[in-house]
Amino acid sequence: MRKSLLIMFLLFAAGITANAQKFALIDMEYILKNIPAYQSASNELNQVSKQWQNEVEKLGKEAKSLYDSYQASVKTLSDAQKTKKEEEIVAKEKSAAELRRKYFGPEGELREALMQPIQDEIYEAVKEISTQKGYAVVVDRASASSIIFASPSIDISNEVLAKLGYSN
Repeated sequence: MRKSLLIMFLLFAAGITANAQKFALIDMEYILKNIPAYQSASNELNQVSKQWQNEVEKLGKEAKSLYDSYQASVKTLSDAQKTKKEEEIVAKEKSAAELRRKYFGPEGELREALMQPIQDEIYEAVKEISTQKGYAVVVDRASASSIIFASPSIDISNEVLAKLGYSN
């Protein structure tokens, strides 16, 4: 009886060990910092962002100017004129907000065009390495704030860089 329980326990432990999943980490900030195309795309995005910010600020100033003008003349305007001015102000503010979202939102034009291909390449490299080495999960150390410590032996960032053709 004792011997059969011991054998069952050993088989159970071996089964759990056989199903153990492999994990790996990447450091996306480190990877991106070592890709020259990302650096140039980031610089270009910063330059264009300044121009776009000026456009958005200009629309905001126009809306403020319209509002100030409206406030100064509100007592002398008829109800129809007030409504028309209010609609103009709202349209200008809406235009500024839409432009801000278009340029700087999560799916901003240039960000999507410049950064997405690089991120897709990284994803494909991670996917290929994971498939080859049998990793069940790959976690980004840079964005996983709940990771307190992880062994450097499971960090595959340099492998990803090598797969992309950037040796460190």
